[in-house]
Amino acid sequence: QVQLVESGGGLVQAGGSLRLSCAASGRSFSSYAMGWFRQAPGKERECVAAISRNGISTYSADSVKGRFTISRDNDKSTVYLQMNSLKPEDTAVYSCAADRRGGSYSLVTKEGEYDYWGQGTQVTVSS
Repeated sequence: QVQLVESGGGLVQAGGSLRLSCAASGRSFSSYAMGWFRQAPGKERECVAAISRNGISTYSADSVKGRFTISRDNDKSTVYLQMNSLKPEDTAVYSCAADRRGGSYSLVTKEGEYDYWGQGTQVTVSS
């Protein structure tokens, strides 16, 4: 089992940047594919980025491509989401998730395939 704790959210002006961190406790962080999801009020939760166990394969949703970057440091058991050029429509609760299945290069983008979730961190982008 793994516990996930997000940090780094906050209030930022449009055009600004934030870096979210998701620290994992437990064993074998490198055995988990990881993802970042967001949910805005009244909207469904969506996957904005995902990264494979080995960090080589990554995915970014079209809505954030070129602005958000996912990365991981398996030695620190942490996954990051660097968010640049933020827009008001990026306002949401951001959560990280871990999936224990799949191969070293596998990406997981479906919410239902993740096994563990963090509590989420609020990101608010003002116009």
